[in-house]
Amino acid sequence: MKFSRITGTGSHLPPKRVTNAQFAEDLAARGIETSDTWIVERTGIHARHFAEPDVASSDLAVLAAREALASAGVQASEIDLIIVATSTPDMVFPSAACLVQQKLGVHGCAAFDVQAVCSGFVYALTVADSMIRTGSANKALVIGAEVFSRILDFNDRTTCVLFGDGAGAVVLEASDTPGILASELHADGRHVDILCVPGHVSGGKALGDPLLKMDGPAVFKLAVGVLEQVARSVLQKAGKTDADIDWLIPHQANIRIMQGTAKKLKLPMDKLIVTVDEHGNTSAASIPLALDAAVRSGKIKRGDTLMLEGVGGGFTWGAVLLDF
Repeated sequence: MKFSRITGTGSHLPPKRVTNAQFAEDLAARGIETSDTWIVERTGIHARHFAEPDVASSDLAVLAAREALASAGVQASEIDLIIVATSTPDMVFPSAACLVQQKLGVHGCAAFDVQAVCSGFVYALTVADSMIRTGSANKALVIGAEVFSRILDFNDRTTCVLFGDGAGAVVLEASDTPGILASELHADGRHVDILCVPGHVSGGKALGDPLLKMDGPAVFKLAVGVLEQVARSVLQKAGKTDADIDWLIPHQANIRIMQGTAKKLKLPMDKLIVTVDEHGNTSAASIPLALDAAVRSGKIKRGDTLMLEGVGGGFTWGAVLLDF
């Protein structure tokens, strides 16, 4: 039987780092009051990174991909599948994945985007694992990349302070021994309105509202419950228990959601990988960004068992349990 295993990780954050103090100053100029204390108490976020206007999601994705390829010791020409999870692609079409393929100087392999918002990387990793297991691919680049700063309403302090830009990537390769142990994906379209960007392009114009809208309390309530449920379901599928998890890497949305999930899984907080404090919520990029940061810092080591899980607009959610 064929399995898949992560052999390399990479990430990239735009150089522009925006602290809460800088954000508060910028919002004050618009007549909107906020503070570092207000943001930290509610979210755990201290800073985030914003891309320059001429930098697109595919640009961030390529830089993260190159790091992951180097980490895995794999040449771009060896990749036979590229999946990019993003809610902020460069254009309507072609996909960000095809643009990444072009920028990497390779051609011929399958390349497509996955749109599941903040659950996107978990969705993309699950799809890539399935394609490797069935023999459709052998070496895949799975990337989460976002420029959420482009869709924020900077007159709404409840949402604009939450998000940041960045990209994370992994190389997933066919293996004789299990790497990805189990995964599970879900969605519930009844909740489309609680987190959305309700605009679209028509006749050369943006119709509707092209900026992010979120019902924070509704998202929080749903998120903690579904994250626990899907984590337990994936553990059961893999024949594992809470005690087998070495590291929990949740979508970096809000420190309270993350801590709440860890508590429900009876995991000590020192097993929780946290980057939301410096990255903010980078949507589909948040899990691979956190994974790469933890690998490069030496926290995560080969042989560790990781639980990756995310929730996002749709409402979507999912989890992947893997041996690193």
